[in-house]
Amino acid sequence: MSTILHPDSWQYREINKRAPSLATLADTLIELAEAGHPVVAGAADLQYSNGLVGFARRFPERFTQFGISEQNMVSAAAGMATTGVMPYVATFASFLALLCCEQIRMDVAYCAQPVRLIGHHTGISLGFYGTSHHATEDIAIMRSIADLTVISTADGPQFAAALRASVNHPQPIYFRISRGHDPVVYANDAPFEIGKAVVHGIGNDITIIACGMAVHSAKQAMEALNGKGHSVGLIDMHTIKPLDRDAVMAAARKSRIILTVEEHNILGGLGGAVAEVLAEEGGGARLVRHGIKDEYSLIAPPSHLYRHYKLDGPGVETVAQSLLA
Repeated sequence: MSTILHPDSWQYREINKRAPSLATLADTLIELAEAGHPVVAGAADLQYSNGLVGFARRFPERFTQFGISEQNMVSAAAGMATTGVMPYVATFASFLALLCCEQIRMDVAYCAQPVRLIGHHTGISLGFYGTSHHATEDIAIMRSIADLTVISTADGPQFAAALRASVNHPQPIYFRISRGHDPVVYANDAPFEIGKAVVHGIGNDITIIACGMAVHSAKQAMEALNGKGHSVGLIDMHTIKPLDRDAVMAAARKSRIILTVEEHNILGGLGGAVAEVLAEEGGGARLVRHGIKDEYSLIAPPSHLYRHYKLDGPGVETVAQSLLA
């Protein structure tokens, strides 16, 4: 195990000051471990980037530092799970979903091991780190693996609720989370059920179906458009697999347009999952997918990228307004 920074260290304080939601993962796992759940955790040299350093400090005997060895971390987690523990392992989403795809498929999902895979800094949230670190394909890859649940939470409180729900979930899970700067959408005690979308309303004109960081942006857009006299709803599709088909079809029956919004390539992601349901069920609403338009994303600060790709509140509002026109 590597040396753990003291909580009063400059680096530790600065990281947490810039990204307060980083503590969510460690704090919730500590809570679960103290409640008697057989939780263990692992990181691939990124325990400060994902906050697991807090869990390592509280339960050093339950934490493994794998170093820059992500594939080994996933395979080892699958092995640990066979002994009766419940491993939660975390690294950048681009590394976890792309680099470790074979290990996730064969060692975790195929072997039905209850490993919880946390891909953090999803989408374009790593900004200047560039294409190698941007994760705009991970939903498509992970949801195509049989028996793997895929969850993309909107903020820290919802992620904590999802972690608590995971202890009774029989299948392995891929969690898709952001970078700890998430604007708060939900209260700490908001209910969460795997596979059950959160419906903020279904609009006659448009219903936006969003996941992850896009939920806050979509909520801003919904409120702005409804304030202008339109009828716009919002569904937080936090569980992308299994998808809440009933929520999709309820929107398709009432809304003229369904707009999916995701920090991901529009191919194979949330928009693709919704399209499959509408095609199979015969939904009458027009579907428009909004996200990264099947390209390698640019390199810039995350805030600039969100604005460029119209994934911030005003951007989503602009996209929806053009459809209303």
